[in-house]
Amino acid sequence: MQNIPLTLAKAGMVVAKEIKASDDPASMTVCGKGVKLTDSLLRRLEQMGIQSVNVEGHPVKMEGESTVEEMLAALEHRFRRAGDDPLMLMIKEVYKGQIRRSMGDAGAK
Repeated sequence: MQNIPLTLAKAGMVVAKEIKASDDPASMTVCGKGVKLTDSLLRRLEQMGIQSVNVEGHPVKMEGESTVEEMLAALEHRFRRAGDDPLMLMIKEVYKGQIRRSMGDAGAK
């Protein structure tokens, strides 16, 4: 899931978290989770003053963000001294899976 500015959202992206009319959790739901964005829906959200949306995967490369490959390389670097310790290797694999899932990597477990 990635939170992106509405201006970067494109038709075809899928909403990952319901969109509320305001920051108040009790406010009206404008769009539900799992809805595919369309041009008309994007215009309507813009007219309502919605600033950002949570979409599935990680479709937009934001300035300053690392790629999946960069994050995995950094993880390998952090665990370089773990050697063959089974617990540390298991922890590293958990982190790898989390990185892949959070970035919308199709190869995620």
